Amino acid sequence: MRVIISAGGTGGHIYPALAIIHKIKELEKDSEILYIGTTDRMEAKLIPEKGIPYVGLEMEGINRKNIFRNIIVLKKYWTAIKEAKKEIKKFRPDVVVGVGGYVTAPVIKAAHSLHYKTVIHEQNSIPGVSNQTLAKIVDKVLVSLPNSVQYFPKEKTIYTGNPRSEEIAMIKNVSKKEFHLSAVKKTVVIVMGSLGSATMNEKELELVEEFRNKDYEVVLITGEKYFHDYQKLDIPKNVQVVPFLNNLTTLLKVTDLIVSRAGASTIAEVTAIGLPAILVPSPYVANNHQLKNAKDLESSGACIVVEEKDFTKEAIIPLIDKILSDQSLYKKMAIASRKLGVTDSATKVYNEIKKLVEVDQK
Repeated sequence: MRVIISAGGTGGHIYPALAIIHKIKELEKDSEILYIGTTDRMEAKLIPEKGIPYVGLEMEGINRKNIFRNIIVLKKYWTAIKEAKKEIKKFRPDVVVGVGGYVTAPVIKAAHSLHYKTVIHEQNSIPGVSNQTLAKIVDKVLVSLPNSVQYFPKEKTIYTGNPRSEEIAMIKNVSKKEFHLSAVKKTVVIVMGSLGSATMNEKELELVEEFRNKDYEVVLITGEKYFHDYQKLDIPKNVQVVPFLNNLTTLLKVTDLIVSRAGASTIAEVTAIGLPAILVPSPYVANNHQLKNAKDLESSGACIVVEEKDFTKEAIIPLIDKILSDQSLYKKMAIASRKLGVTDSATKVYNEIKKLVEVDQK
């Protein structure tokens, strides 16, 4: 197959896109892939480093604070469509797949106008305006969560799960010693996104001392920007504070409880592993979709939701203690989480793309 993948902006879009690419290359080694992203977001550095052919388009999202800025945004959008058309004509793909981020819209629009097969993948419970609009013109809509189906045309929408979850499920377990953790103590990971969070960082600074003398260990991932704030603290021996972990997913395989945001990739990871979670949805995302993501999990018993405004050391420490000490509660959360996991999601996405291509080739 010849496939163009477009995704950008955040890991929540980029890593599922990479999972799709890896699965395509695994099952069809001769496949040709072209990745179209932005010129200035994380994919512009990450994707070429992985040896994947890359084209960057100059794009930015709608500016809700400065409406006059949107004149420039609109110009960039139409220019991006023109540039995407050139790249699509040159590459001549069998299918174009959009996995989210504002760069996806001009790429899918361009592909549709040139009569190429198109697919979008939605990671969140509540889709953004862009994907709801694109759903009207694409050939297939694939979704990560079953409740998302209601927002799209039923006849072309398929629940596949998040392709990231299959990669997580396939990671081999390692020893806790690789992370300088005790083999006999439970592990709690606290992470508020790969970049961290200014508001949550202030709250997390207050947590550190509260873990002293607990019978479990804590790995607190701050984000590069906030790591220096912890240098002045007397860090308890059972707490590790790190700015970033490249192998976080491997650590999660030996983690007992995670305290994190509720982005689509996080949901895919914790359910693929069956990891009990305390989810703290970011209130700063479109449509408050992280809260909906988290509430869907909570209603199944897989997690406990604590909104950012309610996140205090007085609330969180007793909650962590309870989950880790109450074996009945812990087991119920783990089972509920695992039931929601789709461990062959990337394969399902590949199969749907392949079906579409084969129909077109007949």
